[in-house]
Amino acid sequence: MSSKVTLDTSVIIEYVDRKGELHKQAELVMSAINSGKLTAIVPHVVLAEVFYVASRLYRELALKNPISRAEKLVKWLSYHPYIQIVSGLSLDLEAGKIKYNYRIALTDCYVLAASKIYNATALFKRRGKELLSLEGSLKREYKAIFLEDYK
Repeated sequence: MSSKVTLDTSVIIEYVDRKGELHKQAELVMSAINSGKLTAIVPHVVLAEVFYVASRLYRELALKNPISRAEKLVKWLSYHPYIQIVSGLSLDLEAGKIKYNYRIALTDCYVLAASKIYNATALFKRRGKELLSLEGSLKREYKAIFLEDYK
């Protein structure tokens, strides 16, 4: 049985951005997922955000067909054998409770909710302003970790 990690958008984008500050760390995570040593849980809303951010990144890098490239990335994530895309009422309710209690970005709420429901570690690129003040709670309640800690 492999360990489980819930991926935030920022981790996936750091993986595709080869010039990213934490690309090597994200690449290690994805390598473990690709080999089946780690199972990734990805809330459905993360896919929309990945599409949006990746298409903008590809456009900024002046790559051809940024929309098509972003679509391929999302499809790859969706069909990956060691990535489970999750959705459902229990996930929505848990994300709503987190949003109510902590007032953080909704996608972050979904990542944390999925980590709780699926007993997985929530993985973020770094502590944003919103998450910084909640770090103790995040580590206790949701087993949150950050790529920046492995630089």
